[in-house]
Amino acid sequence: MTPITEVDGRRVALSNLEKVLYPATGFTKGELLHYYATSAEVLLPHLRDRPVSFLRYPDGPDGQVFFTKNVPPGTPEWVTTAEVRRSEGPARMVLVQDLPSLMWAANLVTEFHTHQWLVRTPDEADRIVFDLDPGAPATVVECCEVALWLRERLAADGIEAYAKTAGSKGLHLLAGVRGSSSERVSEYAKGLAVAAERALPRLVVHRMTRSLRPGKVFVDWSQNAGRKTTATPYTVRARREPMVSAPVTWEEVAECRRAEDLVFRAGDIAGRVEEYGDLLAPLLDAGRAAPLPCET
Repeated sequence: MTPITEVDGRRVALSNLEKVLYPATGFTKGELLHYYATSAEVLLPHLRDRPVSFLRYPDGPDGQVFFTKNVPPGTPEWVTTAEVRRSEGPARMVLVQDLPSLMWAANLVTEFHTHQWLVRTPDEADRIVFDLDPGAPATVVECCEVALWLRERLAADGIEAYAKTAGSKGLHLLAGVRGSSSERVSEYAKGLAVAAERALPRLVVHRMTRSLRPGKVFVDWSQNAGRKTTATPYTVRARREPMVSAPVTWEEVAECRRAEDLVFRAGDIAGRVEEYGDLLAPLLDAGRAAPLPCET
C-alpha cells in the first residue's frame, strides 16, 4: 500500500520512497521529498500565487521527461487551482500555496516552473528574468561576466537584479518590476540583450540560432513572455545529479573561476539557507519592485 502521511492536517500519499531517481549519486525519491519538506520555508514564497507548470520525470532524468501544465488527474480537491488564459482558450492550473500541496506535487517527481506574473494580476508582470545559457566551450564562468554587465546596466535604470544558478549549466538573473505588461517587459529585456551583445560581441549572442552560440552566452530574454515559465528558485532539476536552481551572492558571481564553483546539489541548500537566508527574499517585497524606464 502507498504510505499516507499527514501534512498540516492533509492526508498526502507518498509513494516509492526507496526508488533511486539519480543513479549517478544514488539519490532516492525519499531524499527528494525530504529536500522539499525542509526547503519549503524558502521555496513556497516563490511558488505562491503563481500558476505552476510541472516538468515531470517520474523514472528519473534518464526516463521520460514531460511537461504538465493543466491540473493533473487525481489532484486532491484541497489543492488550489485557478483558471488561466491561453491562446487556445482558458485552462486550469495548479497553485502550490502550502506545504501539503508542495509535498503532493513533489511526489509527482517534478521540476517547478512558474510565470513572471501573479494569478490575480495576469496582465502585469512582476518579474523580469534573463536566462544566461552558455554554448560550449563557454561555461557558467562566462555567464557570470555577462551577469555582472547586466546587473550594472539594470542598476542604471533603477532595477536591482539578483542571481541564481540555473541548476544545469547556466545562470538566471531576476528583478522585481511593476507597472508593465509581459509584452513591455519582453521588449525591454530584448533591448538589454541586444545591448549586451554590442558591448560584449565576443561573449554574448541574443538570438537562439544554434550556429551562433558556440563559445558564447545566449542571453535568453524570451522567457518574459506571458505564456513562458522559468525554473522556480530552489527547484531540483532533472539532470544527471540532483542539482538545484540555487540563489547566489554577487560576490560568488564575481569570484567564479571554475564551473564547479557554482554547482549546488540538494544536500548543499540547507547550509546555504542557514548562512544566507533566502537571497531572493527582496523579490517578494512589492515595495522594492521598480518601474521600467519610459520608452523613448
